[in-house]
Amino acid sequence: MQTALRIRVTAQDFSNQKALTKQVAALLQVEADQISGYQILKKSMDARQRQIYYNLTLQVFIQETFIPVTLPDAPYRDVQHASHEVLIIGAGPAGLFAAISCLEHGIRPIIIERGKDVQARRRDLADLNKKGQVNPESNYCFGEGGAGTYSDGKLYTRSKKRGSIQKALETFVRFGADPAILYEAHPHIGTNKLPAIITAMRQTIEAAGGKIYFDRKLTDLNLKSGRIRSITTSNGDTIFANHVILATGHSARDIYRLLKQKNIQIENKPFALGVRVEHPQQLINEIQYKCSVEQIEEQKLPPASYSLVAQVGDRGVFSFCMCPGGIIAPAATDPDELVVNGWSPSKRNNPFTNSGMVVQVDEKAAYSYLKHQGVQQDAKDPLMLMEFQRKIEKVMYQAGGGQFCAPAQRLTDFVAGKKSSHLPRCSYIPGTDSQRLDQLLPAFITQTLSGGFKEFGRRMKGYYTNESLLIATESRTSSPVRIPRDETGLHHPQITNLYPAAEGAGYAGGIISAAMDGAKIASVIAEKLGIRLPSSFN
Repeated sequence: MQTALRIRVTAQDFSNQKALTKQVAALLQVEADQISGYQILKKSMDARQRQIYYNLTLQVFIQETFIPVTLPDAPYRDVQHASHEVLIIGAGPAGLFAAISCLEHGIRPIIIERGKDVQARRRDLADLNKKGQVNPESNYCFGEGGAGTYSDGKLYTRSKKRGSIQKALETFVRFGADPAILYEAHPHIGTNKLPAIITAMRQTIEAAGGKIYFDRKLTDLNLKSGRIRSITTSNGDTIFANHVILATGHSARDIYRLLKQKNIQIENKPFALGVRVEHPQQLINEIQYKCSVEQIEEQKLPPASYSLVAQVGDRGVFSFCMCPGGIIAPAATDPDELVVNGWSPSKRNNPFTNSGMVVQVDEKAAYSYLKHQGVQQDAKDPLMLMEFQRKIEKVMYQAGGGQFCAPAQRLTDFVAGKKSSHLPRCSYIPGTDSQRLDQLLPAFITQTLSGGFKEFGRRMKGYYTNESLLIATESRTSSPVRIPRDETGLHHPQITNLYPAAEGAGYAGGIISAAMDGAKIASVIAEKLGIRLPSSFN
């Protein structure tokens, strides 16, 4: 017999299979030795009290052989001789999931990616971290898997309108992710695990007859009668296309400039900018779990995280991409601009925790800042927010003195408007330099951050401390440009076979939402072609 059971257990009992089985048996009023096994369907943590609990939904096997549920093989079709092709620009989550969706529908995906494959990217990231040398085409943002491959690998999204979150998670599991992501409340893969998963996706696409070309940057769109007829790439190739999915990510500024040059409609999109804040992980654990290091270890609790948001005056400030047990990394795409981001390995076992702490930026604030800096800027320019972003990144690079050394300041020194006499040890490999961040960042950013940090210190006793370090600048939270598209057909309103996708177009924020958006676009194209999904996927 099998039965579903909802149970609340202490963290200590959850880590003890014998104790958990005993509680399950008691609730079901059977003997413990009659429980042959159980499968976790849902799991969430309740850390509101000193005693930490897990809320579980289990599928329990009673006097029946325990057979864990496994995912069926996905019916990806052989598309080598398919009647239809889709050209996908970018091999990030949106591009790869669009390609996988094409295989499901029997459409041949052709992907071009400006960067390198995941293994080759490693060498460029090493040069960026250790030598201060950035390859503009192969870095933390560009290359196979996009920014997601070497980011934290968080798979949480609140958006369900793009499609099935569960199906997206199942796709990751099929390609090697830990099945635990199917039931965790806040699933996470980890930067160390993602490259192998991305490689497996590419191999499946190619084995089915799809194509992926690396070191191919889109340089031109060849238009006729409101449609793309072909594209030109950086090596001079011309690729003809009937359907083009534009999945280039939020840092492909050359794409935004190309669209503007071609008089293809784009628009400013408010985004957020600020700093990375790093604390000792042990400190955040003690704050969040409200217990000692010994108790945390005894209960085998995972590294704690937090999510913070506040309104300071007329602006919001909020935590972004929080990375427990993580590392701060240089995420620049150009040699004279400084950007930082955070990531965590699967075990989240580094000594520090970091999070973006960012402030809303709108057109009015950006225009005012650029004007004050003497930058000649048209207030109606659809790239104005992008130029604001670039300006801040350049200021930070110069302040750090080059080679991606980052301006930094202790948290309470920042709020007090005081330069830090010395900086604590941190995870950022290229190095830090003590600077007054309140004198480098725009006043509306620093004033809002200061108010936010004071408020967060009141909510989390111990958070507001000089043990914490601020590193600038966290500026690639989302795209500062939106590429409009038809709500139903998902194509650009001017170019009927151009499909702006995911983060780079302003329609997603994270791995899962981007993946779902890419898959949804491929499904819409299939529907236009009169192709129905196989019954096994319905």
